[in-house]
Amino acid sequence: MSVFIASINSGSNGNCYYIGNENEAVLIDAGISCRETEKRMRRMGLKMDMVKAIFISHEHTDHIYGAEVLAGRYELPVYITPPTLKGSRSKPPAHLIRHFAAHEPVTIGRIKITAFPKLHDAADPHSFVIDTGGVCTGVFTDIGAPCEHVSQYFTRCHAIFLEANYDETMLENGRYAPHLKQRIRSDKGHLSNDQALQLFITHKPPFMSHVFLSHLSKDNNKPEIVQQLFSAHAGKTIITVAPRHIETPVYRLGTPTPNPTAPIRYVQSSLF
Repeated sequence: MSVFIASINSGSNGNCYYIGNENEAVLIDAGISCRETEKRMRRMGLKMDMVKAIFISHEHTDHIYGAEVLAGRYELPVYITPPTLKGSRSKPPAHLIRHFAAHEPVTIGRIKITAFPKLHDAADPHSFVIDTGGVCTGVFTDIGAPCEHVSQYFTRCHAIFLEANYDETMLENGRYAPHLKQRIRSDKGHLSNDQALQLFITHKPPFMSHVFLSHLSKDNNKPEIVQQLFSAHAGKTIITVAPRHIETPVYRLGTPTPNPTAPIRYVQSSLF
């Protein structure tokens, strides 16, 4: 079975990740508009009728903004916890709301999605691992500190969307107010480049083929900094920085092609 993964957008301006097989797919978060999601998926050669469900990690606008319209237009079930739904300004149609519980897999066709709690300043935040025919993809963003759940699930992943939100020096010397810097650094804030790298070095399984460095700060990080940092330790793992304003290529995993790490189709425009 082939597995197809891509970042549709990643950053404080919106987050949305695509994971699927030849017949069905799910979106993890829907933080950009329905129209923009449709446009980017067309450019990627992906069809909306492949998407069978949306899973919401937490209620912050950059993760749920587009869910209401997207779900309504395509009759997509939205998997969300009650505290997250209560805290969200975006309310998917009531008949499409489904709930999930931590560590209890949800099956969508041949895709199994398992949520687990994480540390973040939200009502009931979760990360996800998505098992597609034995190929496991993790979406680990908006994490203040790598708790035991994060490290345990990390070791299962063949590919991962991993937050590398800020460079510590850039944050310290930047324009943010002290209280905001403290929020970002806190155990309920975001992972720094160094925290993400330590998680990668310590818990990366030998079969991990792809890392998408995700949710980079516009003001406190640079793609070239984190790309260089991870590439020095990557070995055979492909390191890709997920951009803030455009989709990544679609990557194919789990196929016996001569070059299975190559994207299906490259986007012909600047990523940053």
